[in-house]
Amino acid sequence: MLSQAQVSTTALLSLEMTIIKNYAKIIVLTKCRLSFFYYFCKKVKRMDRFFDKLENSLKDDSVVKMTLSKPVSKNSELRNIYVKPILLKDNKMYQFTYRYERRDETKNFDAAQTMEQVRSLVPETFQNVSLFTLTEDVTLLVSKKGKPTLMCKKVQENREQDLSHDHEKQRLIDPNKPWWHLLGLTTREGKVTADMQHKYKQICKYVEIVDGVMRQTKFDDEIHIADMGAGKGYLTFALYEYLTTHYDKKIEMEGVEIRKDLVLKINDICKDTRPCVSTKSTIRFVECSIVDYQPSRLDVLIALHACDTATDDAILKGIRNNAKLIICAPCCHKQIRREMERSGKTDAITRYGIFLERQAVMITDTIRALVLEYCGYKTQVMEFIEIDNTPKNVLLVGRKTDKPVDKEAIAKQIKGLMDQYGIEEHYLWKNLWKNCRAY
Repeated sequence: MLSQAQVSTTALLSLEMTIIKNYAKIIVLTKCRLSFFYYFCKKVKRMDRFFDKLENSLKDDSVVKMTLSKPVSKNSELRNIYVKPILLKDNKMYQFTYRYERRDETKNFDAAQTMEQVRSLVPETFQNVSLFTLTEDVTLLVSKKGKPTLMCKKVQENREQDLSHDHEKQRLIDPNKPWWHLLGLTTREGKVTADMQHKYKQICKYVEIVDGVMRQTKFDDEIHIADMGAGKGYLTFALYEYLTTHYDKKIEMEGVEIRKDLVLKINDICKDTRPCVSTKSTIRFVECSIVDYQPSRLDVLIALHACDTATDDAILKGIRNNAKLIICAPCCHKQIRREMERSGKTDAITRYGIFLERQAVMITDTIRALVLEYCGYKTQVMEFIEIDNTPKNVLLVGRKTDKPVDKEAIAKQIKGLMDQYGIEEHYLWKNLWKNCRAY
């Protein structure tokens, strides 16, 4: 048995140890809290330093550009925001371009609003922001755990601000031209309507590609162009507008369309806008099928999205008229698919329906390219426009050359493809020999 004195001593020691342990816990907890407080202050300090630099650069008018990137949410459609200073009606503004997956949106803010916008977006929506000024590059990187890193670098080279507004950038096609409103592409004020934005991008891309191809081809002082299956005439007018503006040549443009009502309507537009059309050049539309079209001269043949064998008719028309340039965007490859299905010949690829369709497309256009080569054309297959705008994005280009052609070898390649997939006839290859000269 312990004496009363011994019990008291033991209890006192136990109490002292408990107090020491609790005090140690308090010290540790205090240190943790202080550590977190110092970390939080350091984090806030780094963020505040960036915003201070942004605010100062907005005040002294030294912002060149700014980029917000790395969205916090991986599923966010908004991928980036690009900021640049612009001069809008003599007022200094900052243009925000919001880059989404499939579109861009633009908004303009003054300096104070710009500061508010960036504060609301970083780091809640974007983890990275890069600020470029006349004298310094400032980058703020925020980790997934919210830890900010600030990097500053002095600029050695001389920088200048680009204050031009996006609307001032040179366009391949001018929406203010009167025919675009009459064709339904723009408003009376010359602004592209919301539902025609994709069509406008498609037209501009088309003009860019055709221009690049045409500049590699030698022409006389006159260029005779036929647009097969011209439809409403968007692409015909676009190319005519561009060529008459940028080429010092006489342009003779004909849109070939079988629908009488469209031809009458578009020819009326041509007449109504005559004062705005080049006096040296001409544009007109003819009511005619591709097969029956008989041009007096043909330098460039264009057929965009002519359905099924209509593309073959267009290529054949270009070949027989010795066109210097043939440009086609094929569409609806039904003829060869029917041939392949009828033959019953399948392989590991074509036994699947969707792959059969794709293979039919590949075979059709490959034989078309080979036929062009057989007839003395240098062929090229390229992407027409972004697949987001239209799936019909293959452009087949044939440029006439004087180089000798191994016709026998090309014919063997065509026959080999047809035999492999049980194709009895390819519309273009078959009709090449009807009522033709010796190719």
